[in-house]
Amino acid sequence: MSFHKNLITVSIFAVIAPNLYADDPEQQVQKLEAINVQVHPLNQSAADFAVADNVIQHKALAQGGVTIGDALAGQPGVYSNQFGAGSSRPVLRGQDGPRVKVLEHASETADVSTLSPDHAVTVDPILAKQIEVIRGPSTLLYAAGTVGGLVNVTDQKIPTAVPDKGYEGQVGVRYNSGSDEKLASAGVTAALGEQFAIRIEGSKRKANDYIAPNYFHDHDGELEKERRVGNTFAEGQNVSVGASWIHDRGFAGLSYSNRQDQYGLPGHSHEYESCHPHDDHLHCDGHDNHGHTDEHDHSAHDEHDHDHDAAGPWVDLKSERYDFRTELANPFAGFQKLRAHASYTDYQHDEIEGDTAATTFKSKGYDGRLELVHNPIADWEGVIGAQYNQQKLNISGEESLMNPNKTQKWSVFGLEHKQFGDFHVELGARVDQQKIQIDSAQKDYDDYGISYSGAVNWAFAPNYKLSLVGSHQERLPLAQELYADGKHFATNTYERGNENLDVEKSNNLELGFHYEKDQLDYHVHVYHNWYDNYIYAATKDNFGNFRLVDYTQDKAKFYGAEAQVGYAINDMYKLSVFGDYVRGKIDGENAPRVPAGRLGTKVDVDFADGWSGLAEYSHVFKQDKITAFERETDGYNMVNLGVAYSGQLKDQNDYRVYFKANNLLDEDVYSHTSFLANIPQVGRNFTVGLEFGF
Repeated sequence: MSFHKNLITVSIFAVIAPNLYADDPEQQVQKLEAINVQVHPLNQSAADFAVADNVIQHKALAQGGVTIGDALAGQPGVYSNQFGAGSSRPVLRGQDGPRVKVLEHASETADVSTLSPDHAVTVDPILAKQIEVIRGPSTLLYAAGTVGGLVNVTDQKIPTAVPDKGYEGQVGVRYNSGSDEKLASAGVTAALGEQFAIRIEGSKRKANDYIAPNYFHDHDGELEKERRVGNTFAEGQNVSVGASWIHDRGFAGLSYSNRQDQYGLPGHSHEYESCHPHDDHLHCDGHDNHGHTDEHDHSAHDEHDHDHDAAGPWVDLKSERYDFRTELANPFAGFQKLRAHASYTDYQHDEIEGDTAATTFKSKGYDGRLELVHNPIADWEGVIGAQYNQQKLNISGEESLMNPNKTQKWSVFGLEHKQFGDFHVELGARVDQQKIQIDSAQKDYDDYGISYSGAVNWAFAPNYKLSLVGSHQERLPLAQELYADGKHFATNTYERGNENLDVEKSNNLELGFHYEKDQLDYHVHVYHNWYDNYIYAATKDNFGNFRLVDYTQDKAKFYGAEAQVGYAINDMYKLSVFGDYVRGKIDGENAPRVPAGRLGTKVDVDFADGWSGLAEYSHVFKQDKITAFERETDGYNMVNLGVAYSGQLKDQNDYRVYFKANNLLDEDVYSHTSFLANIPQVGRNFTVGLEFGF
């Protein structure tokens, strides 16, 4: 079967690549337009950063994943820790959870996605203008401890300019066969006079359980093959209204957003409801676990030991958010620009079992930041700022992991850069002061962290660049890591926090080699992260698949490499090759849920007259470098094909029709970065869609 699939892959690429090397010498290779990274207060181009950032534009997002992790998966160094079809977070260079900050237009999301992988991140990639994966000293403008990078979702909720013709907008619809997903989105910006503009946008999605090949489910002790993975449905809607006053020196605007989601929780089991800890041991149904299971259970997923219910628990999520943003040029002497942003989020989700809300998560979050871009000082350009955020968290019900608590964080930050001949230097720093108040006899937390970073770009020859990035970062522990004490069925654990946790510290180095020219470009990065006081959930005992975990600290290291090469063969074809690899060690043992290595190629085709196409092939290798209680995950081949047509109607109205075949070989895909590594991802599926701009 493997031979036949590889033969199919080779045949596909042979078909799409006629005349691939028949380059007309009279043809001129098109020069790619520079991309500006919107989140950066200095508004630099990507070429000014010590580490090149990935920027995913709306056109690619429109036909991609609807959860943030799935939308970014496939970018170099980026994976997804998917939990069914309703929730996913990005995994950057082997890091996830609190070490990967996801921002909504440079602001905190104030949801509860860092508490558990089954909790959705409340940003909408479908409505995003673009998404940036940011690395290097610039990350310290927004968070500390994100050594693998951070993610910013740039939205259009608040207009920053009056449309030239008085209005502009976009409407999109699409269908996916893998889950019978139907998705519609729309956004309109309209002028209200000469200085006011209003923005209305929204999306609506409905998807059934998705199809997976070779999926077996346990029915009363007997394995039966099923076409769909139970309890992977997802539906939701997102609506926002924004308005702004736009003047010669900037703008000031407000927006209101309402998001509602309902999605299933595959793998969610109550088999171990009776389990409770006694010192460092678990007791379940009146018995301890000794002799019940092998402490290092590395059984592979091909045993088909899926133990989730076909119709299990599901999440009912509601979130309301208010945003204020303003920007002012030349606010006062010595400064070029002032930016301010404030938001308030009222979030709640219920985990429903039958007709009952078994657990309820409530979060109220405030976030405010002020940035000032100063005039050059001795040719140093930079930005300084301050930020305050607060989150009140209340969990009630059977999975109430901790008592109500309030986290407050005060931060000051700065970023400076200067050109010294062929050298570009960038320096960043951030100081965080965090206080957590817990409604219990446990002691409150109060501590600070200091992080700093530097980067040097050396343009040692035309079109070449060598980059070196070094940083010391300090991450303050979450309330969950300090105070957790309860069952967590999404991860099949009983979690116990440690109120004596120290600040997590890391020292990080990255070396990059870059070449940029019209026809050829390549980027290679190698990195190494050394941690002191790395915070993680250490397994103390287990009963079956249920574990007793204590949050603790130890030394850790992560290291890896990423590479990408692009070659424009002619005006029609561009060929790319990419790969990434990461290893993680905690106290000398393999770190959990580290992604496997990946190697792939891609062909982008411009057929002219509005037609374009792509072909992607990647191989994800087997992951057998696992820790205790993990399963090995087999390697797989992923083949995707796409074609699109862009046209224009009268009055300069643009439209785009696209079709994409995903997982064309119908491979069994198991994600090692997911807590559901034993549940297959979606099989062969097809996406067709239409976007209309006006």
